[in-house]
Amino acid sequence: MKLSQFLKDHNDEILLEWDRFAKEVAPLGSDLSVSALRDYAKELLIAIGNDIESAQSKKMQSEKSKGNVPLAEELGAAACVHGKLRHHSGFDLKGVAAEFRALRASVLHLWLPLVKYMTPEFSYDMTRFNEAIDEALSASIITYSDQTARTRDTFLAVLGHDLRNPLSVISMSGEFLKGVKEAPEPIHKAGSRIVISSARMGLMIDDLLEYARAQLGGRLFLKRHMVDMERICQAVMDEARAAHPAQKFVLKSSGELIGSFDEARLQQVFSNVLCNAARYSDPDQPIKIAVEGQADAIAVKVHNVGPVIPKKSLQSIFEPLVQLVEQTELPEPSSHSVGLGLYIAREITEAHGGTIEAASSEHAGTTFTVLLPRTRGDKHEPTHAPLA
Repeated sequence: MKLSQFLKDHNDEILLEWDRFAKEVAPLGSDLSVSALRDYAKELLIAIGNDIESAQSKKMQSEKSKGNVPLAEELGAAACVHGKLRHHSGFDLKGVAAEFRALRASVLHLWLPLVKYMTPEFSYDMTRFNEAIDEALSASIITYSDQTARTRDTFLAVLGHDLRNPLSVISMSGEFLKGVKEAPEPIHKAGSRIVISSARMGLMIDDLLEYARAQLGGRLFLKRHMVDMERICQAVMDEARAAHPAQKFVLKSSGELIGSFDEARLQQVFSNVLCNAARYSDPDQPIKIAVEGQADAIAVKVHNVGPVIPKKSLQSIFEPLVQLVEQTELPEPSSHSVGLGLYIAREITEAHGGTIEAASSEHAGTTFTVLLPRTRGDKHEPTHAPLA
């Protein structure tokens, strides 16, 4: 019996074995119905049978093995829906993969006793069946993984958004304590610490929201207008001084510093870079910010003296959720960072058409250089860019 015909004629028998195995790998404590256990299994088996019957040249088979041929629409749809429903049902990825392994074994276990002779047709059916199972498994896992990532990133976005209200109340309470004239000095200091810590948490939430937007396929909208880069850096430095009162900051500027930028976004860039520098800086050495107007661009350099960034880490530090292992005890604990600051800085810089680079050595210290075109460049350039 041809395998494609067997899948159609023995559909119920195969699905019974599917049910039994799905129960074994189902989440602990779940009480899934037969329809939930099978979800798109019947459609998947029919799609596999139809795929086996479809014409396929040797060249197409070779290209398919390299992943250069799109998955058949019917097979892809059934596999993707299965992966999505398994995610919603609480299955883990290991369980989803195990189901396909069990499905392959069950079909062969039931079909092979019906095969009387090993013919070229038998070999062809086996090859096409294994191809279809592998393709369906791949599509199902990709969809499952996409659902997992989307759920995670939606959670991050909701969490970051919902944290803003209580954080605002905390910050306002700190400001109130700072402003009580008759209160003793310890109360004023406590208020200041609350305000500073709230500001740090606010920056972490901003980074978290930007990261979630990037992972969800959102776009970074730039509200450009003519602004003074020195003013942006001065405002960011004033905030950094408040957040790191023990650290000295020095700002120097030269050249023409007016350009078309998103002021709020660039404040986020330089705030993240300055906070990173303060966290890893020698407290006895100043952090230097140099703003230089060039012919067609503005360069902002942030320099600090502290632990050397290993050469192999100079690029990875701009990736999300990457934190350097601190080699020395520093005044600012790494818990103040979620490992997103430099990633967000890079994405905003690149959305402006600019670049951000890092250089670090024992002799010269560490310098982050942000280079931003003074204008948008092409007059038709959109005012928004994809985050990822």
